[in-house]
Amino acid sequence: MTLNLPAGAMTDAATISPLALFLQADIVVKGVMIGLLLASIWTWAMIIGFSVTLRKASKESRKFEADFWKAEDIDRFYEARGKGSFPAAKVMAAGVTEWRRSTAQKVIDREGTRDRLSTVMSSTIASEVDRLSDRLNILATIGSVAPFVGLFGTVWGIMRAFTSIAAEQNSSLAVVAPGIAEALFATAIGLFAAIPAVIAYNRFSHGINRLEAAMTRFADGFYSTLSRELEAQR
Repeated sequence: MTLNLPAGAMTDAATISPLALFLQADIVVKGVMIGLLLASIWTWAMIIGFSVTLRKASKESRKFEADFWKAEDIDRFYEARGKGSFPAAKVMAAGVTEWRRSTAQKVIDREGTRDRLSTVMSSTIASEVDRLSDRLNILATIGSVAPFVGLFGTVWGIMRAFTSIAAEQNSSLAVVAPGIAEALFATAIGLFAAIPAVIAYNRFSHGINRLEAAMTRFADGFYSTLSRELEAQR
């Protein structure tokens, strides 16, 4: 069976491009689209920047920890490598600083020293995790809000389509198609912004959890080393 379409039907269908849909949308839907596009750009900028930061922190911490356990002299290793700005180096710096303060006294409080060492290294780990995850809430917010913003654009576009039907007193596809197309395009942009944000948030959260676990293991091992050293103090 052959369908005889009007001559302009295919031409009209060909003009339903993203740019055309944006230009023919009303001010409200345009505002929604622009907001979602900006959110998408912001999301990808954060994804790229955070990927580099997290990968660098994990790589440097792993190398630092591996070299630390090979070192024979903790003080010499600390002077050479302990001033770094990555997480493992900061954990070690916090432990060594507290160790030197606590053991500089004439009478060493062993239990108090152990408690302070544990507290200061745990606090450093928490601070590093907070620093690394500082802006992850933005990804979570975009991932959860963007679909609803797109849905608002969808509802508005459909309302506009029904308004066109009432104004033209015509329910043909040519009347309702522009509004429906704009509505669906707003939804698509919302999902385009939300899906990468949700995936990135989950991946980065997992990466930070792994780094936190690695820092905790390193802190526990370093604490045990200092605790044995403390037992040898007279």
